[in-house]
Amino acid sequence: MVAEILAGAAEAGAQTELVRHDDEAVLGHIAAADGVVFGSPTYRASPTAAMRLLLERIDRTTAEDNGPLHRTPAMVAMTGASAAHFLGTRELSNTLSGFFGTQILSPDVYLDSTAFNPDGAVETDTAQRLRLHGAALVELTAAVQTSQSLQNIRPWI
Repeated sequence: MVAEILAGAAEAGAQTELVRHDDEAVLGHIAAADGVVFGSPTYRASPTAAMRLLLERIDRTTAEDNGPLHRTPAMVAMTGASAAHFLGTRELSNTLSGFFGTQILSPDVYLDSTAFNPDGAVETDTAQRLRLHGAALVELTAAVQTSQSLQNIRPWI
């Protein structure tokens, strides 16, 4: 799923890299990125413990300071066994925007098992939609980079 999103971003002109949460250099990659895709399976309608651990490792500093995610366009993409857990994306989006000050691409992406072929690949029509989200993240990134207002807003505490 995330690979298809990154393919869409690459088609729109972005340089992309898929980095796992357990990569020692993940925090540096996030801090250096112009935009970030946060992908996670869903566990009980929430991001996994691995995603929560990653978020705990990201420095937030204070609302007045600029942490590594402040102003960074981001999107949330999650998978789950059932469509019943699709609102789990909102918890992650709210944390990213409200706590870290990211600019979230909306709507989030949630795929249940029906979006995948028996071999685990994303269905063709779904892949096209995921690539559209990747391209939209590139456009959001460009908008944030050229807007003083979008760069200067931060969470209200």
